[in-house]
Amino acid sequence: MAEKRKRKRKGVKKASTSKKILLTLLGILLAIVLVVVGVGAKMYHDVKSTANEAYESVDRKEGSTTKRQVKLSEQEPFSILLLGVDTGALGRTEQGRSDTMMVATVNPSKDESLLVSLPRDTYTEIVGHNTQDKMNHAYAFGGAAMSMDTVEKLLDIPINHYITINMQGIESLVDAVGGVEVNNPFEFTYEGKTFPKGKQELDGDLALKYSRMRYDDPNGDYGRQERQRQIITGVAKKVLSTQGLTNYQSILTTMGENVKTDLSFDDMRTLMGDYRGAFGHIKSDQMKGEGFMQDGVSYQRIDPTELKRVQDELKTQLK
Repeated sequence: MAEKRKRKRKGVKKASTSKKILLTLLGILLAIVLVVVGVGAKMYHDVKSTANEAYESVDRKEGSTTKRQVKLSEQEPFSILLLGVDTGALGRTEQGRSDTMMVATVNPSKDESLLVSLPRDTYTEIVGHNTQDKMNHAYAFGGAAMSMDTVEKLLDIPINHYITINMQGIESLVDAVGGVEVNNPFEFTYEGKTFPKGKQELDGDLALKYSRMRYDDPNGDYGRQERQRQIITGVAKKVLSTQGLTNYQSILTTMGENVKTDLSFDDMRTLMGDYRGAFGHIKSDQMKGEGFMQDGVSYQRIDPTELKRVQDELKTQLK
């Protein structure tokens, strides 16, 4: 019985972490929308302005647009591609690639959501580019639209919306909330900075370094994804606190400069009003592959059984 309770607490903790990740990406804007009525018209105007600044539609040239159409006002289930891109990181100014890739499916009739992390090095067809390559290269070749088309074909589900945040935005967000606490599982050194094992406070520059290390991690890119989730969760804790309200203008400025989405301000209000139950019950999963080398480049190959498992899980949520 004690072991059963322990597993249950572990599952609750995992769901809570996933909830914070999703709420951050939808999220830092939406959390402020929740309290905007109680704070006043000034904050409402600021939030709406930032949402309008972050809005960027996508031109989907591949596949059928009909199956992607979803009516949020009628509480239909939908999917969203979450991309952490490396544009702006380490002085980059080019398009960049998607460093972090996650798909969320949200089903209001079930009051349930699913968040699936995707290996960025997945070897797959880049839809619209006529090539097989790492999945995260789709963003470099064709931005959010090509990433959506590529993930859509791989997972065999419609991808309805997207949100991107660049790595420079992660650095600025951490600074805007006054730093974040992480719990480092092992000591490592990256770009001249040693990160000791255990809990520690990180500013934006250190958080970016902490989230980028991969080659010295025994779990490779999966370990890096876990550290990225720690940073995102840490930002969410600060934003959802009273301190987040105090710093809301700097947070909104950072969001406006570093986040893009095809969700409008009205869409966001609808999500927080009609989909809140689904955001309260979030399952998380990780699609896993097996590493292989081709022409001197490392990739992740997804076994057909693993791919079908993830596809079926997502399709069940979207029914």
